[in-house]
Order: sequence, then C-alpha cells, then structure tokens
Amino acid sequence: MTNWSTLHNVVFSTDGDPDVLPLYADPETWTQIGEETVKISENAHIEDVLSRSSMRIRAGRRVSFASYFNAFPASYWQHFSNVRSVRLTLATTGAGTILVYRSNSQGIQQSVTSRPISGSAETVVDLPIQSFGDGGWYWFDIVAENDDVILNRGVWSTQAEPVVNGKVSLGITTFNKPDYCVATLAALEESDELLAEIDRIFIVDQGNQRVADEAAYPELAARLGDQLQVLTQSNLGGSGGFARSMAETLARPESDFVLLLDDDVKVEPESILRALRFARHSRRPTIVGGHMFDLLDRPVMHAFAEVIDPAPFVWQTQFKDSFPHDFRRSNLRQTRMLHARMDSDYNGWWFCLIPTAVIREAGLALPAFIKWDDAEYSLRAREHGFPTVSFPGAALWHVSWIDKDDAIDWQAYFHQRNRFVAALLHSRHKNGGKLLKDSRRADLKHLLSMQYYAVALRHQGLRDVLTGPEHMHRTMPTQLGKLREQARNFREKKVLRSDDETPITNQGKQVYKAPSGTQQTKGPRGIPLVIYTIKMIARHWLSDPSTRDQERPQVELAKRDATWFRAPTFDSALVSTAEGSGKVWYLRDRRTFRRMLRESIRLHREIEKNWDRLAKEYQAALPRITSVDEWQNTFEK
Repeated sequence: MTNWSTLHNVVFSTDGDPDVLPLYADPETWTQIGEETVKISENAHIEDVLSRSSMRIRAGRRVSFASYFNAFPASYWQHFSNVRSVRLTLATTGAGTILVYRSNSQGIQQSVTSRPISGSAETVVDLPIQSFGDGGWYWFDIVAENDDVILNRGVWSTQAEPVVNGKVSLGITTFNKPDYCVATLAALEESDELLAEIDRIFIVDQGNQRVADEAAYPELAARLGDQLQVLTQSNLGGSGGFARSMAETLARPESDFVLLLDDDVKVEPESILRALRFARHSRRPTIVGGHMFDLLDRPVMHAFAEVIDPAPFVWQTQFKDSFPHDFRRSNLRQTRMLHARMDSDYNGWWFCLIPTAVIREAGLALPAFIKWDDAEYSLRAREHGFPTVSFPGAALWHVSWIDKDDAIDWQAYFHQRNRFVAALLHSRHKNGGKLLKDSRRADLKHLLSMQYYAVALRHQGLRDVLTGPEHMHRTMPTQLGKLREQARNFREKKVLRSDDETPITNQGKQVYKAPSGTQQTKGPRGIPLVIYTIKMIARHWLSDPSTRDQERPQVELAKRDATWFRAPTFDSALVSTAEGSGKVWYLRDRRTFRRMLRESIRLHREIEKNWDRLAKEYQAALPRITSVDEWQNTFEK
C-alpha cells in the first residue's frame, strides 16, 4: 500500500485575535449588489476555533475554508512540482455536508463534489492537479444541519515521492531584537511536527542586546538542545547574517535547504512545513518564498509576487495598485487576482527557503549589508536555471514599512548603491536602461523636498560604485557608522520630540484631502509636470528663503502631505516623522541645492560613461565576492 504524505495541514490561529480569522476560514457570506460586494451574514467567530487543527461550524451555518491559509494553491503545485493529484481528508463530528470547490485563473468558482457527513466521519476526496496551468485553488465548505459540526482535522496529502528528502536549517539574523527572536523560538518549539524536519536553527546575533540574555532563553535553549546554535559576529547587516547562515548550512550534510527569516516577525509554523514540502517536491531546485502580512494589522498582506521592472531596474509588486490587500474586506473568494498564478522575480528575505544546491552553484549573498541582496540573489539564481516562487499559504507577520521612510535615512546609501550594483550585474539594457534617468529624477525630487542628507548618501553610493566591487566587503563593518555620523551635518536629521524644542510655524498646519482606498496621491503629469519642475528648479536655484521662514518653519505638514510636488513650494517646513514620534525641520538652502544638483549630474554622467567597464568588473568579481572563503574573511573581522 502506497503511503500518503502530508503537503498542507488545515490549521487555525489559537491566539484569540478575531482579526486573523479571515486568513484561516471565511467567516462570512457575501453577495454582489450592482458593483458592490455586500456582507449578508456572519457564520463564524474566533471562539469557534477549538485548537490548532479543529473548528466548530454552528448549527444551521455554513463556513467556507476558501482562505489564504487553508485553501490549496493547486496551480503552483501543478506548475513547479511533481504532484499530479492531491487527497483531501477531513475528520468531522456531526451531521451536515462537505462541499469541495475549485477555481480557475479568473477566480470563477466551480463545484467539484459534495459529501454528506454524520456522526464521527472521515471524508476522503481525491482531486487531480491537471487543469490549473494559469491559476486556481481547491477548497472546501462545511454546512452544519440541526446541530454543530466539529472539524477535527483536515489534511491535503499526496502519493508522489519527494525529489529531495533532506531537512531544513533556519537562519535568523538579528540586531537588538532579542524578544522577537525568543518568541520565534517558542513558536517553533511548540510544533513537534516542524521540529522533526529542522536540522539546525542558526541565530546570527549581530547586536549588543543579546538573545542569550533574554529571561526565557535558557529554558527554550535547553528544550531545543543541539538544534539551536547562536552565532555572534559584528554587525554585517542582513546580507552578512544571512550569508553566515548559508555558509553554516552548507557545512551540514543533513540540510538540503536553508530558510532565511527576519528577526522582527511572528511566524506561522505551518508555513515553514509547506515551503519545505513544496521545495522537496519541486522538479528542479527552487527558491520558495513566503508572503508578508503586517504584524500590527494582521489581515493585511503587503505583496503577493514581487518582480523587477527591467527598464528602470526597480522592484515592484504585481498588481501593485491592489496592495496592501486587507482580507477582512475581500477574502480569497472575493479577490479574483489572487487566483491567477503569479511568477516572481524574487522574494523578500523575511521568509525565503533556498536549496543548498542553489547556494553551491550560485554562491552566498551579495555583500550588500542591506537592500537588494534578496532581489539580486534570485536574479542570479535564475541565470543559473533556478526559479523563485512566492508560495501562497506560506507567510508570516512582519513589521511593515508603512511607518518607516528608509529612502531618506541612512539606508538611502544602500538603496542607491546596491540598486546600481544589481543592475550592473543583471540588467539586460544598455547602460541600465532607464535606471540613470530614474535615479537623476529621484535626486531632484529629494533636493526640491529639501532632503539633502538623503542626496548626500545617494551620491556617496554612486562614488563607491565607481571604485569597483572590492569596496563592498572592505567597508561592510564600518560603513553604517560613517553614514550615521554624516547625519549630524544636516538639520533635517534632528528629530524634535518635545513641545519645548518644536517651534511654532508661521502659517500653521497645511492639510490636503487624502486619496481614497489604497491609492496614493499623485502629482502633475505631462506638460504640467515639465512646467512645474522648471519653475521649482529656478526657485530653488535662484532665491534664498525669507529671513522669517529661516527663523521659524513656514508651515507644518503631515508626513503624507510632504510630497515632492508640495514641499518644494515652501521655504521651510515642519514635517512629522514616518512613525509619528516627532517632527523634523526642513529648510531650503540655495547653495546646497546648487552644489548637489551639479554633483548629481556629474556622477550620473560618470556612471553612464563607465557602465560597460563597471559591468564587466562587477560580473567578473561576483563568484569571488559571494564565495564562502571571501565571506569567511569578513565574518572574522
């Protein structure tokens, strides 16, 4: 008799948060009235979740499991794996009906079968994985009759043999977030099924607030035993931490995969199992990434499939105008775009499983410190024939970037430098396509917005690119300190937090109408944009701010209102920080504007003139600077 192996368990969250219920079960019935989707009933509540594997369906109610975590993403299994059929097994108690559905790539629901249930029953449904070329899911609903029905357990399984059978090692890079790391260890330790598949858990601790010093750590470490290994090293950023986990995993023959995890996350252990099983069944070594939900707004997903737009060489999300996506407002059945199979160019390293076969051929992470290391790695892997899949049903919760603005802090250097390095390595367009134009435009927007620190760091990034690839490893341990030191020279980097140090503005707070939904405020386009840009450049180039607006800020602006097409019209502005904890004072400076605009033009011309030479240098150096030996030298600094 052929054994059936589990692909997905039906699981539920047991932390009592009602907001996350729509990720596990669709608790409501919806209908379409004209152009509007309307909720007509609520069929389940968080108290109906009985355990990690069981849930109550109340008498006379119907609950659909067409949900992010419990529907089965058949199209991805068909396209990438050797699985050609799947078995759904449901253990239930009570009288009712199980209904099985599928969807196509347009999100159109189709009935597959229905089965009556009564008493203690085990229902088995065998389903082909054969007609999901462009998209589609399987899922099930349960209808209770006169009494409650209890779903005791649900499993999606297969008879297909894995292509690879090895275990996974986890690599968690952390910098002064020991409490998050300990919470992750606790979540992992609670799942015996997951621990049986883990070879090692590497925590690469790069901070001065050590994970090992947390009160709960000793007990967790004792229970995890040899499976847990904490490694301490200098702060080499995310790429340095993840490269260390890659190198450590390569030295372990028991591990066929390494799963990279950020530190400031809340994990769903079932997601790790699903990513591992999908990778084991993939027909060729495949990078398997998980999606990111917002840790502080947990039903909200920030990206479904991330790609690189090759012309300007910049990352973006497929259907970017539809994200972030809130599953409270539109669950899987109501969101047609989620039914199409979307191929990814890369997956963020908040959750990314990489086969050791890929690492042996493509190398370790780029010595980028942070930013673009994940995107560059998947582009590099694809050139070696290894795809990246952002896999539905595998996700975690991460502190989102909504309350951050890393384009204008010290990370601006890494955004700029690493984007150019990645383009030199992988762009298919002459001189990087529209990259130089896009970068010059970004400089101008920052300058007109009085964000001089960001431009200073962006220019430093370009200067370092021009020196060639050898600077990347050499500067890793020291670059961050230098970038932060430069902030002292810029007024806008001093955060004003108290009333005593926050000045009164001359004209008060300016408020603009907020856009609806997830849309962003857009500035002028076409001819109006050209006219506006010329006028603002002339204003910032030719005139000094008034004495009055130098002594006190002219206006106060909310962060969302301090856009590149509003801020330039003021001489100075008091602007809220992204997370709302204080304000910063931007002041127009004609001399700085002139000097930095000239430097922007010069640097971009220099990059363009030397593009072919630089591309050859970086491409030739790539195998060496991503090798274990080269990284080992950096780890030991």
